[in-house]
Amino acid sequence: MSTCHEPHHTHHDHQHGPKWGHTAIRHKDHVDYLHDGHLHHPHGDHVDEHQLEVSATNPDQCTPDCGGHESGHVHGPGCGHEAVPHGDHVDYLVGGHLHHPHGDHCDDHGPVEQVTSP
Repeated sequence: MSTCHEPHHTHHDHQHGPKWGHTAIRHKDHVDYLHDGHLHHPHGDHVDEHQLEVSATNPDQCTPDCGGHESGHVHGPGCGHEAVPHGDHVDYLVGGHLHHPHGDHCDDHGPVEQVTSP
């Protein structure tokens, strides 16, 4: 029985790691894996649910234009970019940055470090 106090992803029946094809992101002192809009951290016999914290590096603020994709692109489910939990909302990973849909534009919520192996 685990004594972990992190939220767990229930009914998780596959592995995460450098060989499993999920985008790996450096988060604090470890690596998490993006999977279907979740940020998963393998932890012993279970998988923890993580989210990127709002911080100076990854703020939650309005920016005039985040760029990195064609004009008029709208982020959301099925937009072609991976969803990333950030604070109390969802951002989308575009060119190593978090993009957040906001009215008629998207905000740049800062960079993330993608890694090829932990």
